[in-house]
Amino acid sequence: MLKAVIDTNILVSALLTPSGRPARVLDHVLNGNVILCYDSRIIAEYQEVLLRAKFEFDKRAVKQVIDFLIRSGISIVPAPILDTFEDEDDKVFYEVAKSARAYLVTGNKKHFPKDSIIFAPQEFLSIVDNSL
Repeated sequence: MLKAVIDTNILVSALLTPSGRPARVLDHVLNGNVILCYDSRIIAEYQEVLLRAKFEFDKRAVKQVIDFLIRSGISIVPAPILDTFEDEDDKVFYEVAKSARAYLVTGNKKHFPKDSIIFAPQEFLSIVDNSL
């Protein structure tokens, strides 16, 4: 079973554009083809970002999505990584992915170190499609 950490930008894009590649990544999580890995910091960021007024997402729908991700995913206690990141908020996603031995799916690969676990949505989708 494939495990993945999904950057918040992928989750937001998936909900804003249901026909896009990020939505296909989320569909694989919702369908059980990919197991989401997370920690409490990731869940807190998902909630904070998805509830921003500018997105106009229904609060109940956000709660349902987050609850599903928590129930169906794997909570990880990651080992800290001492490297500094351009955006320190991105480090948590990398820490969880490394500790879980999971893929990290992001729309901002340049924010992360060059690493074989980091994929843009279309790259990750080809891995998922080849594993099914």
